[in-house]
Amino acid sequence: MKVLLIGSGGREHALAWKLAQSPLMSEFYAAPGNPGIGEHAVLVPVDVEDHEAVAAFCREKAIDFVVVGPEAPLVAGLADRLRADGLAVFGPSAAAAQLEGSKGFTKDICARYGIPTGAYQRFNNSPKAKAYIRAQGAPIVVKADGLAAGKGVTVAMTLDEAFAAVDDCFEGAFGAAGAEVVVEAYLDGEEASFFCLCDGKNALPLATAQDHKRVGEGDTGINTGGMGAYSPAPVMTAEMVERTMKEIIEPTIRGMAESGHPFSGVFFAGLMITDKGPELIEYNVRFGDPECQVLMMRLKSDLLPLLLATANGTLDQVSAEWSNDPALTVVMASKGYPGAYEKNTPILGLPEAADGEKVFHAGTGLKDGALVATGGRVLNVTATGGTVAEASTRAYALLDKVRWDNGFCRRDIGWRAIEREKA
Repeated sequence: MKVLLIGSGGREHALAWKLAQSPLMSEFYAAPGNPGIGEHAVLVPVDVEDHEAVAAFCREKAIDFVVVGPEAPLVAGLADRLRADGLAVFGPSAAAAQLEGSKGFTKDICARYGIPTGAYQRFNNSPKAKAYIRAQGAPIVVKADGLAAGKGVTVAMTLDEAFAAVDDCFEGAFGAAGAEVVVEAYLDGEEASFFCLCDGKNALPLATAQDHKRVGEGDTGINTGGMGAYSPAPVMTAEMVERTMKEIIEPTIRGMAESGHPFSGVFFAGLMITDKGPELIEYNVRFGDPECQVLMMRLKSDLLPLLLATANGTLDQVSAEWSNDPALTVVMASKGYPGAYEKNTPILGLPEAADGEKVFHAGTGLKDGALVATGGRVLNVTATGGTVAEASTRAYALLDKVRWDNGFCRRDIGWRAIEREKA
């Protein structure tokens, strides 16, 4: 098979690494990719925002299958454009991608189909949003409705924080994403990420993970795109997975089909496990980043047939096998992230990874032939182990061999699971 992967981040490097192991692959391309992805695929300088250019490349190379990594091209309708040419595509239509593209859309689906989630209201102006917040009290959650690269959510512990978040949205801090605001109840519990493939009718549960959104240790500081993750998430017991499928995933599949937007791709359900059970915080319509990195380290099955079955409507004919060993990834970010940071700082050396270890490239590039940091989140240093504590020890030992002066990381990734292991 000739495969094209769309994207350039750590998630895409993890997908490329895993896809490249498939014996079904004959030619593998990535657009635009990054230096890490370039170890597994031929990098092509196609502008992924130019859907016609992507379609033309697919025709030129006789591509059989396209895997779309990030959310923005999906929300913009890239999958629709390629399917119009008869291509098999992993990723939802623009209409189905609204589950991530609009927080309000997802909340409305939850309300219509009885999916457990926090109570909410949608607003298109600041005075009404603030009046509602005043009436509800804090803590409360304020979200920009549209895509804001993981940064449009404020968990406000005070009214002033909530009001400031509303001002940020309506004053353009998140561009068009903040034109509408969703205000929702604060859910108390433990967060978990749940992944499930869906072909429009059939669902194949994958695995669970736990992300660390806050920039500082002990889950302090402001939200980021994710500073590290581990899999599986102990809070997601077999009973909790079963309830998530029954109470959240299955009604969503039914609801999307009934709405005329059948969902094909991966559901990434951000959950809060509360006293009541699993409640939906949000949906993403692509693999998580950095959760994808730990999922791919644990997946024993060939990834390509799983993604292809999702695209072709034959998920009921495949299964996924997972390693019982936990995997953990630590994000190395540029100093200053998630605020302003210096770009193109030199990465002088990456360590040799042993079996069960991998350094994924998230925000890297080449400048005059030398590796540089081009993004906020730059490397995902990943390892497996017999326990989360062992995976953590291996990941940090590998990370300490990275030669990059402008990098920083959290030193406590996996702390909840490690505490549980001690108990």
